This record gives sequence, structure tokens and C-alpha cells, in this order.
Amino acid sequence: MRQPDELADVIVVGAGPSGTATAIHLARAGVRVLLVEKAAFPREKVCGDGLTPRTVKELALLGADVAGLDWQRTRGLRMHVGRARYVLPWPELSDFPSFGLVRRRADFDQFLAGQAVDAGVTLLTGTAVQAPIQRRGRITGVVAKDGRRFEAPVVVAADGNSARLAVAMGLGRLVTRPVGVAVRTYYRSPMADEEWLDLWLEMWDGVPGRSHLLPGYGWSFPEGDGTCNVGLGLLDASRYRDMDYRELLTRWLAALPAEWGFTPANATQPVRGAALPMGFNRKPAYTRGLLLVGDAMGAVNPFNGEGISYAMESGRYAAGHILQARARGFGTRSAEQALAGYGRHLASAWGGYFRLGNLFEKIIAHPQVMKAAAHWGLPIPVVRQITHRMLSNLTDHPGHDAYDRVVNALVRLAPSA
Repeated sequence: MRQPDELADVIVVGAGPSGTATAIHLARAGVRVLLVEKAAFPREKVCGDGLTPRTVKELALLGADVAGLDWQRTRGLRMHVGRARYVLPWPELSDFPSFGLVRRRADFDQFLAGQAVDAGVTLLTGTAVQAPIQRRGRITGVVAKDGRRFEAPVVVAADGNSARLAVAMGLGRLVTRPVGVAVRTYYRSPMADEEWLDLWLEMWDGVPGRSHLLPGYGWSFPEGDGTCNVGLGLLDASRYRDMDYRELLTRWLAALPAEWGFTPANATQPVRGAALPMGFNRKPAYTRGLLLVGDAMGAVNPFNGEGISYAMESGRYAAGHILQARARGFGTRSAEQALAGYGRHLASAWGGYFRLGNLFEKIIAHPQVMKAAAHWGLPIPVVRQITHRMLSNLTDHPGHDAYDRVVNALVRLAPSA
């Protein structure tokens, strides 16, 4: 039997937010971590670049000097519904900060990779994983396309929505769970220094109320560098299989005020798109030595398409269960019980919320339903605040006000996704 080219305690495949978060938490606990990434940094990723308070919290838990970052700060959301606009600051909570950030994914992922290396992680870039190494049905490492073999008692699949490692281990996608799509590009814009994330819950291809209502939601996130990340998302792409998403983006932007600068002449990049695997669309989260984190298991919020914070949180949870397994002795029955607890941990943390999100997606996937809900509900302050907390998943536990208690009760009553 060929000897491995490198041994580790844990191999993490994929150096996006989920993989780097997993690796950093493990390395800071003294675990030998090998982080394998197919690309070289910096590398492009399709994303809205908006980092909510959930993500800011995860950055702080990684030990990042959040206060010292010169990234664009945000104070909350501005929701656009027809001609109406609602300003919703991030809530003042104990569990989460009251500000968000915006940073291009190319820079954000490179920053996290640097944090991982500083923590003692061995990072291999330009190394594409070809297949898992299996012994008696259990994963014990991975083989790279160049033939190198890396082995460890535990492997973490953080390889994004392609989930190639999980698929190779026989874990298919749950077709009943939604897969969204997002398209975005960057525009030079006078809105680049705004302190708010702009969201459109109602999109028209002309004058609001007198043109065609478009499916999905739109956004503009200020980068603070003279540009805005502008895009749109559909929470269930299967309903619009023949839709030209780039053309849809063009039609919507043409109806926005010209002074914002979202015109072809101001575009700095081509329009790019990516899938959004949502609501735990691949299970189980742990099996036979393999843990799934981030997009590989479909940890995108079905309410709003947010994925970065859940990617990083899942990495933190996975690291905690791996540390428990390591303490009990990898390969023992007790260690397996610790690793199997990862899936239950995820279900407890997000299961009810994701179940509600999956139901919400089915309801608002129809533009007319989204329009009616927004027009009738958002003008009511109480409904607006509850909607804000629910969509952003920002509440204290236990709740410190009535909004928290309502949202937490709804989540608690829902069956796990």
C-alpha cells in the first residue's frame, strides 16, 4: 500500500469561509490541520459580499481584530417595496453586534486563509481533490489530481455547492429542498459609501405598478471602494428553469434611477452567477468519517440567501465535535458518538428556522404573493420588525424583547428541517 504524502489529524477540503473557520478553530486547539484548496488566492467567488452581524460575530470568535478592519460598515437594511422604502437598523442585541460589514469575497476569503495560516494550519493551494480514500467504507483521506495522497482520521467537506466529496461518498442532494440562484456584478456608483444594505422585495422592469413584476429579490451592497455589488436572487430556481437571469438583472436595473450609476457603462465586471444550496439539502451532516460544512450540506438561509455566516458557524460546530472525538480517541465508539452529534447540533441550532424558511420560499416564490405580503405587512411597524428579525435570523436567546420572543417561539414550534 502506497504511503501517504502527508498525514494530519484532520483534512479540510476547500478554503472558503466554512473550511477556513473549521481549520482555524481546530488549529487553535492544537490539532494538526491540512487545508486543501483547488484555486490560488485571491480567487473570484459569486456572492453579495454583505456580511451581516452573524458573520461579524463569527469573525470575532475566530480572533480577528474586527474593530481594526477598514472594511465598509453597515448600519442595517433599507427595504424597497414599490415606491416605499423602510429603514431597518440592525437590532441592538446581546448575542450579536449591531453592525455589519461589506467586503469582496476575493479579499474576504484571502483574509480568512491568512488567518488560518497564522493559526498554524498547513494550507495547500492549487491542489484539486480528485477522490476520497476509503477503507471498509470509511473515508480516511483524499487523493489529489496530481496523485498526492493525504490521510487523516477525519475529513471535512467544505468544497461548496458542487459537494464533489460528499457525492463521491454517496450523499446525494435532497431534491425536495430548494436550490436558488444568484447573479451579480459591480458598478461604479455614488452609492458606494452608503451605510445601508439596499434590498428590493419587489422588482419591476419599468415604472413600479405599471410594468412587469419580476420574480426574486434584488440588492445593492456598498463596497466603500467606489463600487457597489448589485445583483438579484431567486430562492427556487427550479420554478424558472428557462429564465435568462442576466437579462432579468438588466431589465430590473434599467428601471432604477440613472443617477445611481447601475448602467452598462459603469459595470466593472461581467455578470456572474452561482447556485444557492439551501435549507439542509444534503444529509447526513456526518457519516463514516466525513463531516459536511457550509454549502456542501446546503447551509444557506432559505429566507434570504445568506450563506457566509452559516458556513462559518457550521465550521465552528464541526470543529467542536471533532475536538470532542479527538479527546475520546479517534476510531473509538465514543468518538463516533461525538461526531454523530454534529448533525443533531445543526438540527437544534437551525432546524426549525430552516423549516420555516423552506415554507417561506414556497410562498414568496410567486411575485404577486411577495408583492401583496410586502405591501400589506411592511407598513405595520410590528410586522416590519418581526419580519426583519426573522429574515436576518437575529434574536437573543432567551429573547430580550417581544420581537425576539415571537420569532423564537415560531422557530421553536417548527419541526426540524
